[in-house]
Amino acid sequence: MIRYTGINHLAMATKDMDETIRFWRDLLGMRLVAGLGRPGYRHYFFEISAHDMIAFFEWQGVERIPEKDHGVPVKGPFAFDHVSFEVEKDVDLRNLKVRLEGAGFWVSEIVDHGFIHSIYSFDPNHIPIEFSAPVPGVDIRKRPRMKDRSPSPVTLEGADPRPGVWPAGDPSSYQGDMKVYPGEGMILTEAGEK
Repeated sequence: MIRYTGINHLAMATKDMDETIRFWRDLLGMRLVAGLGRPGYRHYFFEISAHDMIAFFEWQGVERIPEKDHGVPVKGPFAFDHVSFEVEKDVDLRNLKVRLEGAGFWVSEIVDHGFIHSIYSFDPNHIPIEFSAPVPGVDIRKRPRMKDRSPSPVTLEGADPRPGVWPAGDPSSYQGDMKVYPGEGMILTEAGEK
């Protein structure tokens, strides 16, 4: 079984990297840990936690997305609604609310979702963001709960992965190329540094 350790990074886009750095690093307090670039292109990474990052591409000609409220249904091609960042406690939500509003950003009231308390806002690129604090004693990862009034047949199979649904494949019989090719981020390491 594959063991996931978190989200390495979410990749977003910005038209203004300096404004993005001011928001994510200076207002939200996420360290700027890596940056790649050349004329007309940048790719910068911010540390969310010890395992998770958010990255931004800056390309010439990128425009801000239209603001779209969190969780409001849309029609047509669509893939991304919002991203939620977990904080430790409700006091962190209050502190973020004060900081964001003090900087002139709209922020929702604190919303109780039963298992998390959340506030909602937007970054300067109009990316919908949520900040969530866990409710003590409620852990849906330990005890999954399905409260859909009309669940699909696949949903009714339960929370755990179902073996045999997809071909398993045999890693020992793989004949493809497993060579690791150098990518642009190689310039972030010193020669021989791993």
